[in-house]
Amino acid sequence: MDLPTYASHPTWRHYQTHFPAGLRCTPESTPCEEYWHWRGLDVHLDRVVAPHAPLKVIVLHGAGAYGRVMAPAAVLAQRYGYETVAPDLPGYGLTRVPRRRMTYELWIDCVCDLIELERARDSRPIVLFGVSLGGLLAYQAAARSRDIAGLIATTLADPRETAVRRGFARHPLLGTAGLWLLDKLAFVTDGLPLPMALMSRMNNISNKRELSAIVMRDRLGGGSWVPARFLRTLMTTPPAIEPEQFTACPVLLAHPGDDRMTDIALSRRFFERLAAPKRMVVLDGASHMPTEHPGIDQLERAVLDMLEELSRAARSASQPR
Repeated sequence: MDLPTYASHPTWRHYQTHFPAGLRCTPESTPCEEYWHWRGLDVHLDRVVAPHAPLKVIVLHGAGAYGRVMAPAAVLAQRYGYETVAPDLPGYGLTRVPRRRMTYELWIDCVCDLIELERARDSRPIVLFGVSLGGLLAYQAAARSRDIAGLIATTLADPRETAVRRGFARHPLLGTAGLWLLDKLAFVTDGLPLPMALMSRMNNISNKRELSAIVMRDRLGGGSWVPARFLRTLMTTPPAIEPEQFTACPVLLAHPGDDRMTDIALSRRFFERLAAPKRMVVLDGASHMPTEHPGIDQLERAVLDMLEELSRAARSASQPR
């Protein structure tokens, strides 16, 4: 059976005009597509190959996107000589999954096993770069995996907190009583399909109304329907290591300064709990899906500074003593 490709699913191209010109895909910078057969699933991967790169970056989407929407990160990495891998996590993009199997824990397992897969390919250090809920996912994976060189996130909020649940939900009641019911009645509700665009504040994913509308219509991403089980486990799964004990790698939090989907105070609270070496940058004028200047330029600079610092550390560690 032929597996689908983005050549036959061109919706991702609708995003391109909303990205800064220098971060749009061209025929030369569009990632290569491949599939990874994992636990009975065919996981779609977008890859930019750079065999001589000192680092490899795994780019993680959240609940409103998929790997190909993360292509600006691949374009940027390619320009500066870094390799990237961006998975479509189960149930999103081109990675299909039976509804009964779709849980947030499956996402964490997928990323952790992808880290091991990439580590088996070569010995280069791996950096995790998570956008939106992908930031928390990157933290979850770094807390479980070994030898992650660095963690970059645009948001880091703990969904176990009531304030975070309220902020995530489209209506405050969904973030409190609604999620409480999903948890208590899981045996009845877990299989119910729920529209992410109506359950979450997907209308605020960008401060550009046209871009938010594209996300909410995109059935591969923000317009998808997910089982209630996925939302329940997203809001209740604890990390393997609480932030006060997390020292696995340096952390960069580059939070949008005009984020109307995730309050910066919620990310700051989690960030301040981290025991690891850390740095926080506020992206001026940027929305939750950061595409605006000057915030997107500040994100580029902060990410490149961290990758350069980690590259120097990797080269130093590989020198014979």
